[in-house]
Amino acid sequence: MSQNKYETPLLDQLESGPFPSFVTEIKRAAAKNDSANDLLGVLERCFKERKTHWKHGGIVGVRGYGGGVIGRYSDVPDDFPGVAHFHTVRVNQTSGFFYTSKALNEICDIWDKYGSGLTNFHGSTGDMILLGTKSDALEPLFAELSSRGWDLGGSGSCARTPSCCVGPGRCEWAMCDTLDINYDLTQAFQDELHRPMFPYKFKIKTAGCAADCIASVARADLSIVGTWKGNIQIDQAEVKKYADGGMDINAEVVGMCPTKCMSYDGNELKVDDPNCSRCMHCITKMTKALRPTGPFGATIMVGSKAPFVIGALLSHVIVPFMPLEPPYDNLKDLIQKMWDWWDEHGKNRERIGELIVRRGMREFLEACELDPIPQMVFEPRRDPFYFWKEDELN
Repeated sequence: MSQNKYETPLLDQLESGPFPSFVTEIKRAAAKNDSANDLLGVLERCFKERKTHWKHGGIVGVRGYGGGVIGRYSDVPDDFPGVAHFHTVRVNQTSGFFYTSKALNEICDIWDKYGSGLTNFHGSTGDMILLGTKSDALEPLFAELSSRGWDLGGSGSCARTPSCCVGPGRCEWAMCDTLDINYDLTQAFQDELHRPMFPYKFKIKTAGCAADCIASVARADLSIVGTWKGNIQIDQAEVKKYADGGMDINAEVVGMCPTKCMSYDGNELKVDDPNCSRCMHCITKMTKALRPTGPFGATIMVGSKAPFVIGALLSHVIVPFMPLEPPYDNLKDLIQKMWDWWDEHGKNRERIGELIVRRGMREFLEACELDPIPQMVFEPRRDPFYFWKEDELN
């Protein structure tokens, strides 16, 4: 294979700034890979002509799987044969993104053999993203990956690859075992992950605490967020150290409490625990002074998404506290009820949060066999989403 064979003055400009550039990485791959070389050429033409030269040319995949491969084709294949097919392959990531160097080398060696050598660690959903391979390489690529214990992730109208934060693997604030929950759900829902059967995508993300480092509340159809039931343990000596160190506790902590359940008189910090929403703002600001106490579990939330059919949505609380112990049957049963209702009533390309907006929270709660409670109220001082039936008033 030759060195980079295309002049790329427009792409070169993207390397001139202070930040790392994807162009630099493509050039490194292009020095030893024809597909990456032609990718440089077609991208330069796209920039020059101010239009895309990628097209949708059909659905591709591996035998027995309905997802995991995203078809990519160039509309100028004669000029750039290396990207005539340039499919993306999603590989199911490990829980919490923990890898050994041996595992990473294994993936990269396989990808150099069958693809462009370009990767994205990781996609916004989680998967390892392998960028650019040909249709006839998909089956041998998958065979080699699966022979070493790897599997494809989700794509299309299916359960997307579940993902989670590092949880108890590295974080002292994890209040549920995100790694085990994520692995268990991935194994349990293999059919839903690999064989698209839903109205649209369904993302499950597990965060160990309300700090929500993986932003599940903003971008997961189902958010599993670690929480606690006990009081907040306060170390008043550490509170004094924060104050002596210059923290304005009333402005930075007490004044930011969403339920106004905290007070500080300059000497003692108090928390009205029954009115605490467990948002963890105070704990993240004063990690040495405050600590949650058990029992621990998770808040279950549903419905967030980016803009598409309707605008962006954040998640609703549907279960304020759910104990989570293996084999997590209570969580799986709830997920299955949600899916059954969504599958029955969802329109094509309608996320479950959009269906809740269209059909109403009352119908969703009835399908999931959940009783309405105050924590479910999404925005106060708005019309209620739940109306009592006549026989429930007696």
